[in-house]
Amino acid sequence: MARSLRVLTDGGERLPKPATSLDIAAELGKLLVMLREVCPPNADVSFDFDGQLHVRIDVRQVEEVRLIQSLLPSVGAGLFDNISHGRTPHRPFYHRISAVVIH
Repeated sequence: MARSLRVLTDGGERLPKPATSLDIAAELGKLLVMLREVCPPNADVSFDFDGQLHVRIDVRQVEEVRLIQSLLPSVGAGLFDNISHGRTPHRPFYHRISAVVIH
C-alpha cells in the first residue's frame, strides 16, 4: 500500500514540490551553454554546491581571466555574483574564476 507524505511548514501550508533531477540537469545545462558562449573553447567549467551554487571556470592564460571577468557580470542578466579569481588547486598552470549563481 502506497503512503502519501504531506510536508507542511510551521504555518500549515504545503512546501513546494521538489525539483526532479531532470529539472536540475536542464537548468545546469542552460547555465553551461551561457557560460560556454563567453569562455574560450579550452576552458573547464564546473559547478559546486554547498548550500549555494558556485561556478568554477579554469583557464590557462591571464588574458582569458580578464576577459571572462569582464563578461561574466552581464551573462544571464546578472546571474553571477561574488566573481573572483585565484589559483586552481592541483593544476599549477591554470587560473580559476569563481562566482556564485544567484536566482
